[in-house]
Amino acid sequence: MIHLSHPQPAIALVELDTAPANVLAMAERARLLEAFAAIQADKAVRVVVLTGRNGAFCTGDDLAEALSRDASTQSAAILHFLDMCAQIAACRVPVIAAVDGWCIGGGLELALSADIRLASDRASFACSAVRMGLTASADRLTRLVGESRAKPHLLTGAPFDAARALADGMVAEVHPAEGLLDAAMAMARVIASRAPLAIEATKRVASGVSTTNAEIPGLAATADHAEARAAFVAKRTAVFTGA
Repeated sequence: MIHLSHPQPAIALVELDTAPANVLAMAERARLLEAFAAIQADKAVRVVVLTGRNGAFCTGDDLAEALSRDASTQSAAILHFLDMCAQIAACRVPVIAAVDGWCIGGGLELALSADIRLASDRASFACSAVRMGLTASADRLTRLVGESRAKPHLLTGAPFDAARALADGMVAEVHPAEGLLDAAMAMARVIASRAPLAIEATKRVASGVSTTNAEIPGLAATADHAEARAAFVAKRTAVFTGA
């Protein structure tokens, strides 16, 4: 199952829930994309927290389902998974992945599609595609951490822990498992408190789909920018409306 909730104003929480390790069969992928389509259309949402239940983040494709596919169908299913990750990466608002437990194969690709990754101290990662005769994460991980840090993970497929993920710059923070979701929600609240149009523009620029020069004229004309200037002068907290 995929659970979509709104535990706090402006924050969407998406939880993967397919025991025991949150695999994403074709039907679950469709539900995940439906959740993100709803988020994309809901202008009240300013940030998303993506996580997994069952003590795991995600372990990628459902291999039991994959056994029933021929080569052509399997190729299409893998490309569908990558397209799903691309659609999540293109979400108009920031996505925070809260990674607990296993995050391997396609699950790592999914985590890399988020804008920010927080991990629990029991998280375990692996670029396991080469152990399955495939390739995955080579582009996203290399862009994120650089070739020299990415290739040992990509070419060995060996598991590594949260401390290594933090040292390599793959995750931004590591927290005790029991505090991981709280930490992700705390970061989400800070992001949600900022000017939403500026947040969306900043994500576009940081993701390489826009430039600062292209975004500034529109942002400078917003009511939120005027509100920020007025709040600064008045020494009060700005109230942003996304206008």
